[in-house]
This record gives sequence, C-alpha cells and structure tokens, in this order.
Amino acid sequence: MNPEVTVGCRALDVADEVQGARVPVRILYPARAPERLEQFGPYPLAVATDAPVEGERLPLVVISHGTGGSPWTYRGMAVHLARAGFVVALPEHPGNNRSDNSLANTAVNLANRPRHVRLVLDAVFEDAQLGQRLSPGGVGVIGHSMGGYTALAVAGGRPSSFPNESPDGQARAVPVLRDPRVRALVLLAPASPWFMAEGALAGVDLPILMRTAERDEHTPAFHADIISRGVPHPERIDHRVVPNAGHFSFQSPFPPAMTKPEFPPSQDPAGFDRVAYQPVLHAEILAFLRASLGSEARPG
Repeated sequence: MNPEVTVGCRALDVADEVQGARVPVRILYPARAPERLEQFGPYPLAVATDAPVEGERLPLVVISHGTGGSPWTYRGMAVHLARAGFVVALPEHPGNNRSDNSLANTAVNLANRPRHVRLVLDAVFEDAQLGQRLSPGGVGVIGHSMGGYTALAVAGGRPSSFPNESPDGQARAVPVLRDPRVRALVLLAPASPWFMAEGALAGVDLPILMRTAERDEHTPAFHADIISRGVPHPERIDHRVVPNAGHFSFQSPFPPAMTKPEFPPSQDPAGFDRVAYQPVLHAEILAFLRASLGSEARPG
C-alpha cells in the first residue's frame, strides 16, 4: 500500500534581470516521502524537502502575497492544494515583502510584480523535475490584497499608476504583459484602484473566484466593484462577502508568538474565527480551481 500523500518542498529561485533581483521561490507539491518540521522564517511547516514529485498532469498555481508580506502566511492554503494534487509556487516579491518593502507604493513595484509571476511560471515549466509533470490545462493565480492586483495584471489587466507613485509625479500606464497560460484567478480582498480607467480590465476574460471581507478597512467594497464592473463577463465571477471577516482573515493563523494586537495581520474582527474559516476557504478554492482548470488534480 502506498503511503499517504505528503507535501514536497524545494527551492526554485528565479532571476529578474529587469529588476536586477533574485525572486525567492519555494514550490510545494504532492509527494510520498516522510515529512519533517521545517522553519521558514517564523513559520513552521511539515514538508518533505526535495522529495520526488508524485503524480502526472498536475495543475500549477502561483500565490501572490500582499504588500510587505510573505508567501508563508498562506501556507495552510498551499499545503491543502499540494495534498490535493497541485503544484504550488510561492514567490516572495523582491522590494515588496516583509524583509524589504522599499518599493511599496511605487510604479516600479506595479510593473515588477506581474513580471515576477511570469518568470516563476517560465522557471517551473522549464524545470527538469517539475515541467514534465504539469497539466497543459492552464495555470491558476491566487492573489491576496496587492497580490490581487498582481493576478489581474498578469491575466490581461492594463493598470495605470497614480501621480504619487512616480518620482516625477506623473500618472502613466504600467508596462505589464498578459500571460496566456493563466486560466483562472482567485482574488482575496483584492486591491484594484489601478484598474479604474475605462477598459482597464477588458482583457481579463476568465473565471474568477473572489472573496472579500465585510469589515475590511484596507480594501473596502469599492475595490471589488471596480473588478465586477470592469471585466467583460462579470457573470464568470463567483463573489461572496465573508460576514464579519477582516482584511487579513484570508491568511493562515499566525504562530502564537506573533499573534498579538500590535501585529494587525494576526488579528480579526471580534467574533470572527479564522481557524474555523480556513477549511471552508480552502475547499472553495480547491473546487473552483479543479473546475476552472479542467483537471481532477489528484496525485498518482
């Protein structure tokens, strides 16, 4: 009898020659090797490091974290998808992460982030161990907050920066390219005001799962409205407002040492149970991605 499906993990860092930076990436995927507890910064996770990949025709998903954040704050979601047969890429956006947030609120960051995703997709498809195991049915991108902006931009959105985001104080079109491999988006409390111009989201013609928070002070309801009004087929959006949730309620619960009032991402509105909500969110995302990418996404 085969052992149960475990979570493999390997590093696959990517060079961004335009930014002149290294994009740190970790890949989670289905495996059969024993797991052991590893530490990724402050976040513990049980993985089978560098284990062989289990299964064939595995769909690929990229998770884009929020501004000043970390991909490991979505580790529960990533593990759930990997156990279900997905390959999950977790890039850390250089210049807009927990360790280096020097490019936050700049037009340069708006251009960098979607390119990071495209470079990660290139690297995974070209990888000797992973490339031949991937499904040809397309890629999913999951984005939270600023990651939602990133997902929309790489899926065909045409963003424009604001005057305060450029040194010369000029608003201008952000140079981004659509990646045709992207076939489905999951948007969690997405940030979207860079797509307010007429037609900015006309090229985003694919299924979208969108979850927003009733008590979100960072990306309130008008962010979702921009998306619903801007895409060519709003009927393809599965949107629900999560009652009583806050902006950070879509992230995995933080380790006890980080769960304190002075660290807002660890906090939720009074009465919201993040631990209980996570399995609900993960099940919805898994069902959506399986349906949208045309694959059962189960390891061998």
